[in-house]
Amino acid sequence: MRDMADALRREGYAVISCDYPSRSTDIATLTADLFGKLDPRLKSADTVHFVTHSMGGILLRAYLQDHTIPNLGRVVMLGPPNGGSEVVDKLGAFKLYRWINGPAGAQLGTGPDSVPQQLKPPAFELGVIAGDRSVNPLLSLLIPARDDGKVAVARAKTAGMRDFICLHVTHTFMMNNRQVINQTRHFLNTGTFQKDI
Repeated sequence: MRDMADALRREGYAVISCDYPSRSTDIATLTADLFGKLDPRLKSADTVHFVTHSMGGILLRAYLQDHTIPNLGRVVMLGPPNGGSEVVDKLGAFKLYRWINGPAGAQLGTGPDSVPQQLKPPAFELGVIAGDRSVNPLLSLLIPARDDGKVAVARAKTAGMRDFICLHVTHTFMMNNRQVINQTRHFLNTGTFQKDI
């Protein structure tokens, strides 16, 4: 997320970049650990915006199920599996998949018991950026619609989002794309994406 962070700093935002060990444990534990570290750093800010990539959006939504961030501003999610991913449905039972993606990755299917399907709609200003370019044709074969190599365009969406845009970018590297960075900046500043470019 370095290019994104640098662009937002130039825009005047104070940026906190957060990493988390996504393959180490389940979503509930990742969420508790991440926000246990983040919360003290966010309390003094006037407004806190979030830019998440992939599972990061699910961690934020999971946290906000039972917690509030009183100074929460706008949120941009990049390639979030808000509706889960068919890749998990088809490969999640295999040991190799679980070894590569960890317990949290196995919780991101499209079925009714998956974590994304259990989350209530967001009650915050949310913009979602999906991608429709894949550099992984094998995984894309498992997804029966336009996708970014991991998440179907339609499954990035969620009820309650304020705005949505699909760009010709791939899941893994979308946060480095200049258009994605510009659209993220535009949503954080205005609450909408720029559709006329």
